[in-house]
Amino acid sequence: MAKVNTVLGPISTADMGFTLMHEHLLCAFPNAVTEYPDLLVPDVLEYVVARLKLAKAGGIDTVVDMTTLDLGRDINFIREASKRSGINIVACTGWWLDVPRFLSGLMASVTPAQMAESFVREIEKGIGDTGIKPGILKSASDVGGVTPPQEMGLRAVAKAHLKTGVPIVIHSYHPGQVARQQLDILKDEGVNLKHVKVDHSNDTTDVEYLTWILEQGCYMGLDRYPGRMVSPLARTKTLKALIDAGYIDRLCPSHDCILGYILPAGIATQQYEAMNPHRYLYIKKVVFPWLKEMGVPDARIKRLCVTGPRNFLEGK
Repeated sequence: MAKVNTVLGPISTADMGFTLMHEHLLCAFPNAVTEYPDLLVPDVLEYVVARLKLAKAGGIDTVVDMTTLDLGRDINFIREASKRSGINIVACTGWWLDVPRFLSGLMASVTPAQMAESFVREIEKGIGDTGIKPGILKSASDVGGVTPPQEMGLRAVAKAHLKTGVPIVIHSYHPGQVARQQLDILKDEGVNLKHVKVDHSNDTTDVEYLTWILEQGCYMGLDRYPGRMVSPLARTKTLKALIDAGYIDRLCPSHDCILGYILPAGIATQQYEAMNPHRYLYIKKVVFPWLKEMGVPDARIKRLCVTGPRNFLEGK
């Protein structure tokens, strides 16, 4: 078995158990917890830990936190939440959509190779002076396709992967089939696509397009539950179609659920809780019963969120 870095140290992939591959403990901005706590949900750490403990009691063993620096990654917050909740948490490095203009502008001197070295340093030595090593590389593009700054970030992530072996997760906009551009860039950099997971794939019901992604060798994050652009039931029908097509061991359902959020007055968090009161247990409590009603055997359902994540992190 392979090892994966968690915020409390490396663990065997055999010990990951039930794994949610795309979640967020907290999204805000850098240093929000220490410098602007009044803009967050009150007692945000306790708030997040309480919900993680509910997830742990409900059978969630491992969570991959996909919060990058520009989404407010607070590695000490994540480590403390893992300690208090008992859930394994894997952190990420890379950039979301906000690749800094001063790094990627036309006159900038920073190259993808130089940017990659920052990611490599975090993977090999740790984030800042914490010694905490991320287990995932992340890059993102969205409705506008792969912008020049985001291409720089994507190529940097590819280079960091080739140096470290840490797998890549890409945020993509599937109604526009943006993954076609992203995968071309990764292939151009020499990345074997078995080390790539394409996320937010259940924002479309275009099974032909999703099958094309899987045929490239990628893993697939069906991780927008309950979501907005596509209904939860339609997302689950898409999941079943891909299970029936034989891809179950490369599928990674998750929620992209943010536990702690910025204010105003907790409104965003209240709206999220109203939309998904189950939080990290929505898949277990809602999606799995739907799959069973659709005729998916229990033995197959039990493989979801176990086999796919482990295969991906083992590089199978």
